[in-house]
Amino acid sequence: MNTIWTTARTLALSASALALATAVNAADMTPFSTPAEEAAAISLSPWMVRVRGLGVITRDSGNVDGVAGSNLSYSDSVIPELDISYFFNENFAAELILGTTFAKVNGSGTIAGLGKLGQTWLLPPTLTLQYHFTNFGNFKPYVGAGINYSIFYNQKASSANYLHIDNTFGAALQVGFDYMVDNHWGINFDVKKIFLRAKYQANVTGVGNVTGTAKLDPWLIGGGITYRF
Repeated sequence: MNTIWTTARTLALSASALALATAVNAADMTPFSTPAEEAAAISLSPWMVRVRGLGVITRDSGNVDGVAGSNLSYSDSVIPELDISYFFNENFAAELILGTTFAKVNGSGTIAGLGKLGQTWLLPPTLTLQYHFTNFGNFKPYVGAGINYSIFYNQKASSANYLHIDNTFGAALQVGFDYMVDNHWGINFDVKKIFLRAKYQANVTGVGNVTGTAKLDPWLIGGGITYRF
């Protein structure tokens, strides 16, 4: 009887040790996480894209060198925009903004009689570094600052005989928010100010060759859809 009892106790202890070892190994392989932590982990992909409708509102300002009271004005536009963001962590991200727009350049002030001087297409890729606030739940505001490089292409003169606007760098400021409907999809609203002042050269009948500065300084006001991978 003692032998049977000893054998049974030995088997029970062995089974307990084996169960304990299995539990420890399972704990090592599957760390405990709460549902909230699992949901947060799903949303931590570093890549985000947004598609916006964007209003481009320029500042009507500029000058022709040597012509007192001269000014320039520009047409506003509405365009589609794509931007791509990469999150370094939950707060800091870099955003590349892509879009192209069309603008008419008009004489104003003492040169208003010249009317439409010309027109140009503008590609202004902009890179900003953003800080995202994370303590407002699904509402995620951000601020940003960065650099813009504006490329003027398909330039055509109208009342001027010749018009060329130089590509140029500018600074950018940004504020906006995403409202995330779930871990991936959200709604975005964004406002950017681009400090854009480009040099130009033109030839105008009765005046000759002229130079000056086109002070566009546009506001970019947009809204659209956010997707976080």
